[in-house]
Amino acid sequence: MRNNKKMKPHAKPPSGVAAAGKSETVRLSKVERSALFARREAATVLKTVLHGHNQRRAVASIKSLVYSPSIRNKKATFALVCQTLKYLPIIKDVLESAGVLNSTLKKKEELVYIIAYDILFSQEISLAGDVEKLLLRRKNDLQKALAKVLVRKKVKNVDDLLALYRPTDMPKPCYVRVNTLKSDINTALLELGKKFTVQKDDTVPNLLMLPPNSDLHDHPLVLNGSVFIQGKGSSMVAAALDPKPGWEVMDACSAPGNKTVHLAALMRGKGRIIACELNKDRIKRLEYTVKLSGAANIEVRHCDFLNLNPKDASFSKIRAILLDPSCSGSGIAAQRLDHLLPSHDSDASDTGRLNKLAAFQKKALSHALSFPAVERIVYSTCSINQTENEDVIMSVLPLAASHGFQLVTPLPQWGRRGLSVFEGSEHLLRTDPVEDKEGFFIALFVKKDSSFIDSEKLPRKVHSSLSTGKHNFKKDNHVKRKKLFMPLLFNKISKFWLH
Repeated sequence: MRNNKKMKPHAKPPSGVAAAGKSETVRLSKVERSALFARREAATVLKTVLHGHNQRRAVASIKSLVYSPSIRNKKATFALVCQTLKYLPIIKDVLESAGVLNSTLKKKEELVYIIAYDILFSQEISLAGDVEKLLLRRKNDLQKALAKVLVRKKVKNVDDLLALYRPTDMPKPCYVRVNTLKSDINTALLELGKKFTVQKDDTVPNLLMLPPNSDLHDHPLVLNGSVFIQGKGSSMVAAALDPKPGWEVMDACSAPGNKTVHLAALMRGKGRIIACELNKDRIKRLEYTVKLSGAANIEVRHCDFLNLNPKDASFSKIRAILLDPSCSGSGIAAQRLDHLLPSHDSDASDTGRLNKLAAFQKKALSHALSFPAVERIVYSTCSINQTENEDVIMSVLPLAASHGFQLVTPLPQWGRRGLSVFEGSEHLLRTDPVEDKEGFFIALFVKKDSSFIDSEKLPRKVHSSLSTGKHNFKKDNHVKRKKLFMPLLFNKISKFWLH
């Protein structure tokens, strides 16, 4: 007999997700309801990713979108998005062949992709929901269309068909950074060691390495902000800037905020950090990250860094700037799961897009160099392209020199350096997407009269030449071995550019 007691109302769907109609949710079991909303959460994420990809516009990675606070069923949503993207070329072929995407369903295209994946390739699960019912009525048509695709592609089964699209597997260690504002490395080692094999990283302090595919999204230390899931290359950026407690620092392009809160930890929560972010939607993620970290010295500003006036009195004490501008993301394509996106192979040759990105990057770096009190600037990208890296640095060297800046070697213990395309590129830092499983680029500018240059430890010849910029570092083998500086006036490089 049916239980007529009043049912407890279900929680509202997460913000940003197209809410299921009343007809979809009435009399659904808990499992059915959970699956229904997971498909709609996945469709929202998929729409954002595909729209950004089609517009050649940088968006957050799939993981970042899924692990945002607005997504409740993170594990199911992440799996659905990844699996649907993996099968997407096949799904599109099948839907076109079956003539399923009519004018009504076209408005919910991403949700149709998600449901089509469940119908064609997933295990038998409940497909409650209005759109699900519409597609289930066409299940035979979808299966017949899939059979035709197999014949057309000359393969025997779905696994062989998928192999035509499947990318090369690149297992990558999972890195977590201990948030020293809330915990310490020994506590994190103890807690994480109960479930995983954990090692200390040998380059970045308070960074831990776990085996590939370690699932940490619901680990208590992650949920309470004691550790942040953050790649090694990303963690090297704030470490390269190395701000001191009590400083005033600016993060020019902050969201999602992992580097911002890393700065706060390095500063022990003291001083002031201005975190700039132009994108209104990404501001929410940035604010969530800051709150989770427990950092009280971060001031989030919804603003365009390029529109800030360096001579404004409120910036008169800014001593360091971290500039991690929008880039192609080519160095972390595997981490972002970009290999699952359509036409991803063509991105490397999209010179028009790279040139637009590089133009913005040069403008942003030039702007950072104009803040009068700044002593240290880190420019970083998660790109492997020379256009966004060495070429950007080379283009601003004369301007940097005119403001008294020189390139200095960040994290000297790291062996991989910049491409040898100009004199001084050995001061740049690179990580390799094959050897290091991700491709990052870091350049560190330091003002020549900065306290970070300890002239007492330099040879007398070097010390006497700092004020003139005439010292020939190539002839000084001792300094060359230490890789501390490059010529201050960049005379040879400037002459090269004039030609």
